[in-house]
Amino acid sequence: MARRYLVTAALPYSNNRLHVGHIAGAYLPADTYVRYLRACGHDVRFICGSDDNGVAIEISALQESSTPEQIARRYHDRQAADFAALGIAFDVYGGTHHPDFVALHEQFSQDFFKRIYDKGCFTKRRTKQLYDPQAARFLPDRFVRGTCHHCGFDRATGDQCEACGQMIEPLLLKNPISVITGQPTEVRETTHWYLRLSDFERPLQAWLESKQGHWRSHVLNFALGQIKQGLPERSMTRDITWGIPVPLDDPDARGKVLYVWFDAPIGYMSFTAAWCAAHEGDWRSYEKWWSDPDTAIVHFIGEDNTVFHALTWPAMLMAEGRHQLPAAVVANNFLNQKIGGELQKISKSTSSPDAPVWIEEYAKKGLDPDALRYYLTSQAPESARTAFDPEDFVTRNNSELVAALGNFVNRSLTFAARYFDGKVPDTAAQTAADRAHVAQAAHTLQKVGACLDEHRFRAGLEELMAYARLCNEYFSLRAPWSSRKDNLPDCAAAIATCIHAIHMLAIMTWPFMPGAACRLLRMLGVPDSPIRWQEVPPLPAGHRLGEPVILFAKLEPGALG
Repeated sequence: MARRYLVTAALPYSNNRLHVGHIAGAYLPADTYVRYLRACGHDVRFICGSDDNGVAIEISALQESSTPEQIARRYHDRQAADFAALGIAFDVYGGTHHPDFVALHEQFSQDFFKRIYDKGCFTKRRTKQLYDPQAARFLPDRFVRGTCHHCGFDRATGDQCEACGQMIEPLLLKNPISVITGQPTEVRETTHWYLRLSDFERPLQAWLESKQGHWRSHVLNFALGQIKQGLPERSMTRDITWGIPVPLDDPDARGKVLYVWFDAPIGYMSFTAAWCAAHEGDWRSYEKWWSDPDTAIVHFIGEDNTVFHALTWPAMLMAEGRHQLPAAVVANNFLNQKIGGELQKISKSTSSPDAPVWIEEYAKKGLDPDALRYYLTSQAPESARTAFDPEDFVTRNNSELVAALGNFVNRSLTFAARYFDGKVPDTAAQTAADRAHVAQAAHTLQKVGACLDEHRFRAGLEELMAYARLCNEYFSLRAPWSSRKDNLPDCAAAIATCIHAIHMLAIMTWPFMPGAACRLLRMLGVPDSPIRWQEVPPLPAGHRLGEPVILFAKLEPGALG
């Protein structure tokens, strides 16, 4: 039965390029899921955009002697190009400070804040905050680095520790220094508005416990563990100039902006509204996606965003009260990288000897985006951290995509082109083994679909490739090169069965490797749109096939540079 889905992928900060870790963390699994849902006939909107506000952008502007506007616009455009290069296709790719989206986003964010404020869920509090006397400014959490007071990690930022994942209390950081000047900080007083997360502990716990058996266990365990420890108040305003002004008629609110992690998830809503305005003529129709329980909202995020999407954002939604909670929060762990045989965290520094595989550079090399999509899905850090290994990427491209999937397709279709005039041969002599292979294709389609329904993308890809290897075995066992000489009807039935298997493989391949799926369908002489997730009847005898081409190119060692 068709359903309505609103799928989001975490908003990337518009202050850097995208690397393989970003793609594996949130964007590729989200795109895979959306393609699958649409093939199943569901009504889906896929929402993303750049996170243009807040400290990260301001820091980058300071480092590059630029302005936040220039930084945000430049990287917004480069990130959009990176996504397009990998076939990651959003319905809307907005930007929280992008000229085409900022007005609506500011309206949504300020209205959201005021509704929570009017319900009395904020505490206005004069508090102590770290201050940089040399820069003459208060330091929001990401402007501070120091030693984590939870685990001792010595490069923790003032909002969350990348090592242990715990939320940070900036004043508890050991040896805090300013990111702006690199100098030690002072403690001074300022005023902010805090969301009392503790007020929502019980409803959050009940909501999370209702997801047992449906969400990934590491997401639930982490979120429930945080509740068990007790949720702190969370400041939702900041002392910086770049962002959305705090919408209060209060002298203490002057010069303050909304915390970037307050307005960023609201971007999912404002971008949906922008899409509705452009395509339906009324931004208010966004409510059917965000307030109608017939819509399932699914957030795809990376490991470091779990605390916000599983706790802070749901608490905000509960406090505001006009929108529904997400049906699922799908979080991947970090993807590390393998350098010289050792696992290392991916560095964002272009000058680092262990710099990551940037999507922009991958695209410039003219490499197949589907090869990267395949490898990142096969290594997906769905339940534990995994690693990107450039040598293994080349090996698996050649031994799996080329030698298994590509080989079966090539040997089947070139045989049909050579000996059956490029047409689907007759199946009149089909054997029990042929019929069993046709049935296996339908069974595999169901198994892959079940994996995708459960957000087990890695397992779904493994099922697909297991079937591709089975197809190669089938071709060898049926030996059409032999039966062509003494039993042409039997040879014809075998090749027709292989062609049907390729058709089914094209459907299964679509969510994972859309470019390859389209190439397969063109080789079959079948339209590549729309693709439906269902068993298809065998192509009729005499159907004209397209020209066989190499499905995947073999890569040489060092292909990634």
